[in-house]
Amino acid sequence: MVQSILPLFLVSVLGTNLATIGVIEGIAESTASVIKIFSGALSDYWERRKQLAVAGYGLSALVTPLFAIATTPAWVLFARFTDRIGKGIRVAPRNALVADVTPSSQRGAAYGLRQSLDTIGAFSGPFIATALLFYSNQNFRLVFWCAAIPGLMAVTVLIFGVKETPRNSDQRRNPLQWNVLKSLGKSYWILVVVALLFNLGNFSDAFLLLRAQQIGIPINLIPLSFVVMNITYGLSSYPIGVLSDRIGRQGLLTSGFILFALVYFGFGVAQTPWQIWVLFALCGLYLGKTQSLLQALVADRVPEDLRGTAFGLINLITGIALLPASLLAGILWEKVGSQAVFMVSSGFAVTAIVVLSISRHENNPPVLG
Repeated sequence: MVQSILPLFLVSVLGTNLATIGVIEGIAESTASVIKIFSGALSDYWERRKQLAVAGYGLSALVTPLFAIATTPAWVLFARFTDRIGKGIRVAPRNALVADVTPSSQRGAAYGLRQSLDTIGAFSGPFIATALLFYSNQNFRLVFWCAAIPGLMAVTVLIFGVKETPRNSDQRRNPLQWNVLKSLGKSYWILVVVALLFNLGNFSDAFLLLRAQQIGIPINLIPLSFVVMNITYGLSSYPIGVLSDRIGRQGLLTSGFILFALVYFGFGVAQTPWQIWVLFALCGLYLGKTQSLLQALVADRVPEDLRGTAFGLINLITGIALLPASLLAGILWEKVGSQAVFMVSSGFAVTAIVVLSISRHENNPPVLG
């Protein structure tokens, strides 16, 4: 609910310029990425993951009302910053926990299913936000207040509904020591490089929403673009995850990157609203072919006792790219034009595809399944 209307709130209510939006989104996401490495490493060393997940989800839920009372972009930056700290705390331990309780032969299906279920919330949120905006005469603050409710409910379910079997090893090691990080393996580090190149062009979704507004989609309907995207995302993630368990992940991931490059090129040349709606649907499909597969690949390539660290590290490295990516997008939009933003993004994806293709010829084991 928050993500689908926040950039519109910044522009329409607070009068924020696009470069500032890029800075806000870039700082927020980069902050989350930095924290993920420490929370992931802590979950490996501590041999407990659930407590960190509860802390992360709880912090994000508690900070949501700050969006409703924000009067300046600085308020939004603080709220977004704190919300992303919560995300940084929870993501790596949660992703590692999925692998801990899943047979390796069903790992793709497990991450795909988790992503599909997650997308139910991502589908429902923008739909509710759209309805609230329509019936409240574009009262953005009301949407933010309502968004706090499901967040608190989710934390309650996590506390009382999720059970974890702690690991109790005889000897603990610091996951962030260099000799330990080297044991993650060459195939993992090549995967990190591929993800980094891809994310250099994967700027904030705020610019997709602003592009939709630029093409002529009414402001009340723009949050529905996330609904369309998440329908195809949710429908595709689980089947693609199941398929990856059967035929491998290399080809599926490559096809996802190719689709991303084509879709963002399409955003750059689109002229009519119906084209934007189609592109948002295809965005969901590319997400379904990349996000859960990347998570499964990390779990495939690293030792069990370093999964939290591996998830945190790849999120740190790729997340660092989000600040320059979003900032570059904002500057290009204002100085060159919106089309340039999407063309540059597509170019980064093509570069990632090249590296991914070259990696197929590495020695066994193959890099991406």
